[in-house]
Amino acid sequence: MVDAATLEKLEGAFKKLQGTESKSLLKKYLSQEVFDKLKTVKTPSFGSSLLDVIQSGVENPDSGVGIYAPDAEAYSTFSDLFDPIIEDYHGGFKKDAKHPNKDWGDVDTLPNVDPTGEYVISTRVRCGRSMQGYPFNPCLTETQYKEMEDKLKATLDGFQGELKGTYFPLAGMTKEVQQKLIDDHFLFKEGDRFLQAANACRYWPTGRGIFHNDAKTFLIWCNEEDHLRLISMQPGGDLGQVYRRLVTAVNDIEKRVPFSHHDRLGFLTFCPTNLGTTVRASVHIKVPKLAANKAKLEEVASKYNLQVRGTRGEHTEAEGGVYDISNKRRMGLTEYEAVKEMSDGIIEIIKIEKELP
Repeated sequence: MVDAATLEKLEGAFKKLQGTESKSLLKKYLSQEVFDKLKTVKTPSFGSSLLDVIQSGVENPDSGVGIYAPDAEAYSTFSDLFDPIIEDYHGGFKKDAKHPNKDWGDVDTLPNVDPTGEYVISTRVRCGRSMQGYPFNPCLTETQYKEMEDKLKATLDGFQGELKGTYFPLAGMTKEVQQKLIDDHFLFKEGDRFLQAANACRYWPTGRGIFHNDAKTFLIWCNEEDHLRLISMQPGGDLGQVYRRLVTAVNDIEKRVPFSHHDRLGFLTFCPTNLGTTVRASVHIKVPKLAANKAKLEEVASKYNLQVRGTRGEHTEAEGGVYDISNKRRMGLTEYEAVKEMSDGIIEIIKIEKELP
């Protein structure tokens, strides 16, 4: 049972949310009935309450989603709120749906989507992972942050070949190293207001760090929004090579560090938008003709379930006709299918760009 002080805060938070014009999924699905059912319960192992789940969305009424999972059990304990939000965001992933088992597919069958190198500036594929047995950011202790970092470092020391590289802890980082990582666009900053409000930035910068391989084509963020965020990237359109590198790294780490996984929802992370495969495959692509015909671009994108963003990600403009285009679906399909969808869509977009007068 939740204590009286938390309950009082929850009642206040619910009232505050109802009084806003928020368009968030939290506001849409947190009815009085759902609120009354969940306000007194806690997750069994870590004692997280509904307040931990909703506080970011209450503080930031302009959130798109508005909820985070304080620990892996929250997805089950507060399923009356998480399930409809997941279904809404992930395009009809209903509460009786089951995410398929992990399947990276035949890694040699993904092509270079732009063999002549005229359109695709760079390609990246990333995924998020959580370490089994640890809660997510709001419930982590300082000791746990350090433990997790040590576990990861020990694993990365075993990397061979093209994955071999260096781990840079944020704590005690010199100005020179910091500047170098900023120049490479590798450094992450302390969380934004959404993460701050979710209590996701405690004990900063303890346990946070960045790993990259010597060639700077593979990157791991440790304890930013998720326990681990793994990113494979390189200039040009060779999606096959980028994907193979990521799969090798994830499989290697998983041998030593078990990940949080849910029978129904797939891999679990802090944010319900990033479940299932957690895979986002994207390209920076220059399509000036389609940029002038945004409706056509959006039409092709929706046919292949792709998300079109500006050059620097969400809520930005396409600078010089360069877009960031990625797969939208992460749940209800395999890792391979998610990336293949992006691959097919990009090949089609290039074909149309070539045909336009």
